[in-house]
Amino acid sequence: MINLEFYRVFYTVARCGSLTKAAQELFISQPAVSQSVKQFENQLGVNLFNRTHRGMDLSAAGKLIFKQVEEALNLLDDAESKVSELKTTATGRIRIGATDSIFSHFLSDKLAAFNEKYPAVKLELISSTSPYTLSQLKEGRCDIAFINLPLDDDDVNFYGTVGHLNDAFVAGAKYEHLKGVEISLESLRDYPLMFIEENTVARKALSAFCENLGISLAPDTEVANWDLMKKLVIKGMGLGCIPREYCLDEFASGELIELSVCPPLPARGIGIVIAKHAALSYAMKEFLKLFDGV
Repeated sequence: MINLEFYRVFYTVARCGSLTKAAQELFISQPAVSQSVKQFENQLGVNLFNRTHRGMDLSAAGKLIFKQVEEALNLLDDAESKVSELKTTATGRIRIGATDSIFSHFLSDKLAAFNEKYPAVKLELISSTSPYTLSQLKEGRCDIAFINLPLDDDDVNFYGTVGHLNDAFVAGAKYEHLKGVEISLESLRDYPLMFIEENTVARKALSAFCENLGISLAPDTEVANWDLMKKLVIKGMGLGCIPREYCLDEFASGELIELSVCPPLPARGIGIVIAKHAALSYAMKEFLKLFDGV
């Protein structure tokens, strides 16, 4: 029988792509991680990783077993959680999926408060776009998701709304002359525009709104995340379409100004979603209480 810990080390190294990062996550030394990988490979008789200057990449054999190992370890973790929860105490693990911005602007205080109250619960934060986060939830790779609305998916349960986003067009000092001037949405095509990338809920909502008005706006630059877009807008690369809630610090410092665009863009929501027919753990129920009445 192969030591179960070898599987855990293999999985962590594969997910982190680095012996050093895996050692930090496992709270053991880097040489110990390296030795465990070597012993595991020796017992299996195959190389599981290709060691490159970038780190540890899965070999063909490693890729072959990775998903099964992941599923097995998740089942073991779930079993341990259920046994612990017989005591009706918040222990175990909650895997939370959301975008970086939702984590930063809407969840950070809640996560800190929950951790302070229930330090025995491991919070695993999985950051990605809302569409990918939703797919992760449906595949059982996260337990709860906070996603940009609207949502049209019968395979998950909508728990409630945690907040709202008001998309706005913003500019840096280069376009200070536009401050306080009412600008039509259609006239924005005369300026260099920056939008979030196409596969996001925010971009789809913007495109649908413009299309309903018979207006065509094409970005000069597509950006993968809001933080980068804010930096580029501040440097004068163009006008950006960013949720107002993500720009409050920059508005306060004067680095960004909000443009008065007519008609204004409609508000969007941030929703809490859980897997359909999911059995909520005691820890999850306590976590969800943080959002009652929000």
